[in-house]
Amino acid sequence: MELASYLAGERWSDHPACTHPLLAALARLVNDNVGDESRAELVELVPSIIGLAGDDLRVDARLALRCATTALPVAAAERQLALAVSVLAAEEMLARLDGAPSGRMSERSREAMAQVPQAAEQARRFSRAARITEKGFRRYAAPNAVQLSVVGIVQACVPDPDRLLRELLAGAIGDCSALIRGVGPAAGAETPREEGAVPVHA
Repeated sequence: MELASYLAGERWSDHPACTHPLLAALARLVNDNVGDESRAELVELVPSIIGLAGDDLRVDARLALRCATTALPVAAAERQLALAVSVLAAEEMLARLDGAPSGRMSERSREAMAQVPQAAEQARRFSRAARITEKGFRRYAAPNAVQLSVVGIVQACVPDPDRLLRELLAGAIGDCSALIRGVGPAAGAETPREEGAVPVHA
């Protein structure tokens, strides 16, 4: 992130104003948790994060959703409930911001939740009894989802966690670019449907 601040003409900092704070936090977490070889590969992503800034809460929700849906299928059992709750919270926030019905869920989220059915059911019961505010989501829920997701991937029993973390960061950058610059599809941007709805095929 220091390099991003330099390239953007800002003072040397790992909290550059040219990048959305939550995306910058994800980039720092990924950078701090990959090996030296993988860290060097992250440099090529730096130019693409410059200018990805703004205060649209949808960005926070998309980032939290990207992270949680990436980590949920591979995370250890003790982390799955919190990650599943993070998925539902991000989906609920996006639905609220879009003026859509509660319970709307993207296919990416459905697929992630389907891989951990017990945690998913517990998360649904928990989420029905809780309602998060927009302020609380931005300040606590979204950052916690990002941090928990990175830790979950780092500690997961997967062959190449560094690759998964790099793909996560690249996908998150793409999501931010889609929302802020209107370039490319965001994660979960396929037509969502309400929880329990049955898709109709032509």
